[in-house]
Amino acid sequence: MRNIFLLWILGLVIVVSTIGVFMSMNNSSEDSLAQLNTQNQSEVAAPVVLSSDDVPNASTDSVLVSEPLDTMSSEEVVPKTPSEPKASKTAIPSSTKLALLANGCFWCAESDLEKVAGVKSVVSGYAGGTTEDPTYKNYITGGHREVILVTYDPSIISFAHLVEHTLKHGDPTDATGSFNDRGPQYAPAIYYENDAEKQEALRVIAAVDAMKVFSAPLPILVIPTVKFWPAEEYHQDYAKKNSLKYGYYRTGSGRTAFIEKTWGDRASKFEVLDLAPSNTKVMKEDTLPVTTFNAMSWNNFVKPSKDELQKKLTPLQYEVTQEEGTESPFKNEYDKNHEEGIYVDIVSGEPLYFSKDKYDSGTGWPSFVKPISDDVLTLKTDKKLFSTRTEVRSRHADSHLGHVFDDGPHDLGGKRYCMNSASLRFIAKADMKKEGYGYLIPQM
Repeated sequence: MRNIFLLWILGLVIVVSTIGVFMSMNNSSEDSLAQLNTQNQSEVAAPVVLSSDDVPNASTDSVLVSEPLDTMSSEEVVPKTPSEPKASKTAIPSSTKLALLANGCFWCAESDLEKVAGVKSVVSGYAGGTTEDPTYKNYITGGHREVILVTYDPSIISFAHLVEHTLKHGDPTDATGSFNDRGPQYAPAIYYENDAEKQEALRVIAAVDAMKVFSAPLPILVIPTVKFWPAEEYHQDYAKKNSLKYGYYRTGSGRTAFIEKTWGDRASKFEVLDLAPSNTKVMKEDTLPVTTFNAMSWNNFVKPSKDELQKKLTPLQYEVTQEEGTESPFKNEYDKNHEEGIYVDIVSGEPLYFSKDKYDSGTGWPSFVKPISDDVLTLKTDKKLFSTRTEVRSRHADSHLGHVFDDGPHDLGGKRYCMNSASLRFIAKADMKKEGYGYLIPQM
């Protein structure tokens, strides 16, 4: 009996000792994790300060939008904390300029403006206020406003046109909010970097007032540029990554109905054309285009509804363009097409590629070394399929076209634009003139 008792005591000692070691290891792990969290929280995004020193007229330097932070799943949409990641680092090419604009919900403002030709990128974020590195959780109490930072090519679209677009794609009569979103954090505003931009903005507002579209002069703020803080990564391209939720939100807010009722087809037209820079590619619609891609050519395009697209497109075309699907290699319409002509978006008809830039990549999909112009496409980071790729979408119809890779012919730029035939429509050179693409023939 004593031996049994001693064995029992020995076993108890071993158990207690094991528990003690485990608790010690656990406490050590918690201390390490706490130190790691403290370190991560200290890595905050640096603000963008737009000033005449940072953004000269086409300087040779680049402007840094934000510091790189940890990545986050594009599908993760949760209330954010200060330790959550901000938008990734973006270098601003010397041939482009920046504009800071506020037009209510930045999801909507970003989605509307990134489709405009000449706009290179749009980043959602916060501006003004008193809080350093504001977050979605505290930006309102810090006195910040939801804004978008626009990178644009001034040779294609002017600052005045950005202002006009802002006035036509929100409610510029509301100085206390934006549709269902109430409070000054949602109120529209135009930020200027210098006096020339201020005067441009004021002239556009005066011109819109003169149209008598609204019953009273617009109260929209025109104020000097302030600090810009990029919003968390899950806010960027929210309309793309969460199309269903975004659609419900936007429809429920009344924004789309207001724009259609107020402007109709004029919403996508630039009517204050006398403010365009002398070298702009933006032209009146009745002027024959003389450039490879005319920025005004497709601004009147209104994307059909889901039901209309399902009637217009084949099931495969709809799956590829609207649901980011991929057709089968080798068994598609244009992989082996060698006829001379152009390839246009199957939904909108906007021109995308010349046949002269098509080559046989051996992948089974139609491949091109370059688009007709960089302005006809938008590029997005695609992290599906356990890898990071660059998605290619059309500028105005926002159709999924395919992806671009860096394994193309080195002597032709090294790019391979791998497209889905289902997202394209081919127009033979002999038919281009009658279909309205005759102006592109000299470029072939």
